[in-house]
Amino acid sequence: MMPATGAASLEDAYGVRNYDPLPVVITRGEGCWVEDADGNRYFDSLSAYSALNFGHRHPRLIEAARRQLDRLTLTSRAFRNGRLGEFCARLATACSMQRVLPMNTGAEAVETAIKAARKWGYRVKGLTPGRAKIVVCNGNFHGRTTTIVSFSDDPAARTDFDPFTPGFVSVPFGDSAALETALDGETAAFLFEPLQGEAGVIIPPDGYLREARELCTRANVLMVADEVQSGLGRTGRMLACDHEGVAPDLVLLGKALGGGILPVSAVVGSDEVLGLFRPGEHGSTFGGNPLACAVALEVLDLLADEPLSDNAIELGASFSDSLRAAAHPAVTEVRQRGLWIGVDIRAEAGTARSACEKLLAVGVLAKETHEQTIRFAPPLTTSADELDWLLERVNLVLAGL
Repeated sequence: MMPATGAASLEDAYGVRNYDPLPVVITRGEGCWVEDADGNRYFDSLSAYSALNFGHRHPRLIEAARRQLDRLTLTSRAFRNGRLGEFCARLATACSMQRVLPMNTGAEAVETAIKAARKWGYRVKGLTPGRAKIVVCNGNFHGRTTTIVSFSDDPAARTDFDPFTPGFVSVPFGDSAALETALDGETAAFLFEPLQGEAGVIIPPDGYLREARELCTRANVLMVADEVQSGLGRTGRMLACDHEGVAPDLVLLGKALGGGILPVSAVVGSDEVLGLFRPGEHGSTFGGNPLACAVALEVLDLLADEPLSDNAIELGASFSDSLRAAAHPAVTEVRQRGLWIGVDIRAEAGTARSACEKLLAVGVLAKETHEQTIRFAPPLTTSADELDWLLERVNLVLAGL
């Protein structure tokens, strides 16, 4: 195996520097733990932005992938395969919806939802051609395609990538009054994250999702929930919208749906919306491939068989309670929903990046977002003892800032 320094040098020499990773080269993973080329162990408290909700190489997921690898991996949608129908049925049922459109990445799911919402707006709502509007939220993160960065307010995502795609209006996240004003006769959809992860695990005011649902219904507007990071148990529910008993018109899933093995995403919704697509209007060579379906089906089985959502609630509360009880002078706020925690640190104590480098030195992998927020999202399979190990080191680092 190539030494860590060699692997990093080759990446820097030949790869595009569109990421700024922490100085560690991971070569092996098992459960909540990873190792570098020198055998040093680290607790992975980022979980690949929720793509590793079930930890690294979960044995049930690996076995499901191996079984399918021995049979069939890809057909393209030019032909039917033996796993797609079961996957669509199971995922639609799990989300209490009717139809599933499989894709690969989260950004593809968002792009698909934008097309679906516009088509519904013209075909069903009767919007003037070329005038369909989609309302989004300030601070959003839905991906980095050209269309998606058109409605981002992050300068790093937007600078030098214009001209941008029109048709989007942004309102403050969590502000029902602003949303009500923005939903007018030309609006097709409201696209939102139930919790804003990239923004720093920002949780909206209690009741906001219910109010948004009522406003969308009243204005005859589709409610489109981007649950690519927040879905599949991360917040202690199947969907983050379940915390307020809200049923969106479209749900976007990804990351954890692929079990940390391969990219899998999906748009889940009603026949009224997704049933409008006709052959040739949308597609993906790899979307709905049998290997992806086999892994995603096992993901759904895991969520049904094991108390992972309960674990997220219990361990997430322990995590946030421990940090708040410690009352670290460097910490200004702790936000938590399930096993998803955002920790803000004072500028005088340094940047979140420097804090993550200190965490790395004591065996903890975490990642900053923006300048002053550290995100923690341990696997849902984390044990109480593992969480205690993690908290001991996190508290040690925060105390020293």
